Amino acid sequence: MCFGFHGAVSFIRKSIFVLLIASAFVLILLSQIFLKHIKRPESLAVVSLAGRHQLRILAGQCMFQFRMDWLQQFFLHPVSLYQGAAFPFALLFNYLCIMDSFSTRARYLFLLAGGGALALAAMGSFALLVFIPAFCTVVLVSSLGPQEVHRRTFFFQMSWQTLCHLGLHYTEYYLQETPSTRFYITLSSLMLLTQRVTSLSLDICEGKVEAAVGGIQSRSSLSEHLCKALPYFSYLLFFPALLGGPLCSFQRFQARVQGPSSLCSRISFWALTWKGLQILGLECLKLALSRVVSEGAGLTGCQQLECIYVMWSTAGLFKLTYYSHWILDDSLLQAAGFGAGLSSSPGEEGYIPDADIWTLETTHRISLFARKWNQSTAQWLRRLIFQHSRSWPLLQTFAFSAWWHGLHPGQVLGFFCWAVMVEADYLIHTFANLFIRSRPVRLLYRALTWVHTQLIIAYIMLAVEVRSLSSVWLLCNSYNSFFPMLYCILLFLLLKTKHKFN
Repeated sequence: MCFGFHGAVSFIRKSIFVLLIASAFVLILLSQIFLKHIKRPESLAVVSLAGRHQLRILAGQCMFQFRMDWLQQFFLHPVSLYQGAAFPFALLFNYLCIMDSFSTRARYLFLLAGGGALALAAMGSFALLVFIPAFCTVVLVSSLGPQEVHRRTFFFQMSWQTLCHLGLHYTEYYLQETPSTRFYITLSSLMLLTQRVTSLSLDICEGKVEAAVGGIQSRSSLSEHLCKALPYFSYLLFFPALLGGPLCSFQRFQARVQGPSSLCSRISFWALTWKGLQILGLECLKLALSRVVSEGAGLTGCQQLECIYVMWSTAGLFKLTYYSHWILDDSLLQAAGFGAGLSSSPGEEGYIPDADIWTLETTHRISLFARKWNQSTAQWLRRLIFQHSRSWPLLQTFAFSAWWHGLHPGQVLGFFCWAVMVEADYLIHTFANLFIRSRPVRLLYRALTWVHTQLIIAYIMLAVEVRSLSSVWLLCNSYNSFFPMLYCILLFLLLKTKHKFN
């Protein structure tokens, strides 16, 4: 009886394992077919705006044009397909950790091998652009002291990423060609790698993580060097965060991999089901809104006040895309056990999800929107730039964000405008809290500032997403520029008033 029971359990486990692997390969195969049957759009954008970095269509070209009609009704994103292909492996990793089925080293190798396989499947030969800086970072971390590791790794990583972005600029603006989808995915992954590299180097510099001092310079054997470097390699390339997801600190990553099976977070079926329903709802809304936007005039054909509606609806389409991808990325990390269910030790950074949709859609403060929009990236920028800037920290933070995103013309305008709007937001609401006492007037003020905030955010989002100078010029010459200009005027007046009060 007992032998039959254990045999049945073993058979079920093997069946689950086979189903997980088979479903992953089916998704990878679908993604390859998907990429081959896409008609290349005229302009393709990497998700930016300090957010998670997926591929998208620009304004007026909101959906891919497919050769297969059935895909027009059910829009599948290439990055979403690859994330879906990684999902069974994330569940398998968490299951094996809970069952305590393999050692710590095997866990590191599983995550690293999964990242390498996912990179090759999604990026092809461009995966070298991610592997090379990851390898160089490990070499720097293993050979440099804690005081100088951050400065050198930061310089190297940003230089490498900037060269790759210059390659994109050369292809788009000089050659007037559309880069391949795989190159966009590579750039997106490279930006996420920059987050992990700088986060790791800061942890070492601040003493939160103990580095392998003199790793390469010591006389240890090659196998010992590789064993010491394995956690770093695995962290920089682990597959649940390779193509998207909130920034996971090295401390949290190490605690998850090295922790005992009793501390492994068990997967909540209902939580993942709820996230799946959210993604489905957002995709349905995006499909409906994309039809409205595609039937409209667009920025080139709108007239006067109609341009405000075009701006708002197009920005709404972008936001739905962000929300959908953020929830999917968060689900993948949760499935692998790196999500909110993982307990944090004292002093360790907690899990910060990217999507706080309710706050983003209801806030009347641009400054709060900036902190809640892609929260893990906002926290990373605050730690990396804002807290270390002695003068003009806000402007330096947004300037670095524009550099990190690639310094396209619209991004320079958008992030500079966002910095000015946040500064104006602080002053406007400070003075409003001092002088507005009546509850009805306060409610009216909140409603008006909510509308104004949403329209300014829509303006910034379109500025960042458009590629060409002509599109930026159209946006600046439209009625939409009234909203940021009004805040600029209020900022100028309130600064003079502030000096008088002082």
